[in-house]
Amino acid sequence: MWDFVVDRRGQIAYQAFQHVSLVVQCVLLGTVIALVLAALVYRSAAATSLANAVSAVGLTVPAFALLGILLAPFGFGITPAVIAVTFYAALPVLRNAVVGLAGVDGALIESARGMGMSRPATLLRVELPLAWPVILAGVRVSTQMVMGIAAIAAYVLGPGLGGFIFTGLSRLGGANSLNSALVGTIAIVLLALVLDLLLLLLGRLTTPRGIRV
Repeated sequence: MWDFVVDRRGQIAYQAFQHVSLVVQCVLLGTVIALVLAALVYRSAAATSLANAVSAVGLTVPAFALLGILLAPFGFGITPAVIAVTFYAALPVLRNAVVGLAGVDGALIESARGMGMSRPATLLRVELPLAWPVILAGVRVSTQMVMGIAAIAAYVLGPGLGGFIFTGLSRLGGANSLNSALVGTIAIVLLALVLDLLLLLLGRLTTPRGIRV
């Protein structure tokens, strides 16, 4: 395997960069979408239940099936990969954002309103910072999950390390087929660990001191 890695180190590095870029951008986009939706629904019990139901049901949709559906309108390439990865990335964040915002102490919200803060200011300056640890936990779960889903995006010729895995599996029994699949898998696991450590650091830097565990 070492010779395989050395001979293809440039390709591995490039596809690893593509993989991380796809995941990070989709997680960022998914987080923004999830936060907007959570801010719209968390004050309503019925809307909150609907958002949680959508999140739960969405996670049961097989990635292969979703990518197959997206092939018809978007064809092969990066577009269906981005849509699918963003879809899955948003779901855990949405659930955690709703839980985190709904769990903010009502007395603190009333105090902020009593000080003259508008509802948007209260959301941005009080509720979101207090809910941030719960939201970030959802972002971490989302990132780890879509690292694997991004590999499946190679099914529609999406970018990333999934190409090594699919190439290896398609030539199983042939020369370097196992090495190809293992390199793709191990690289994804290592990158997932690195991203999780970076998110832990982000949490330490962005969580208000008063609510750090």
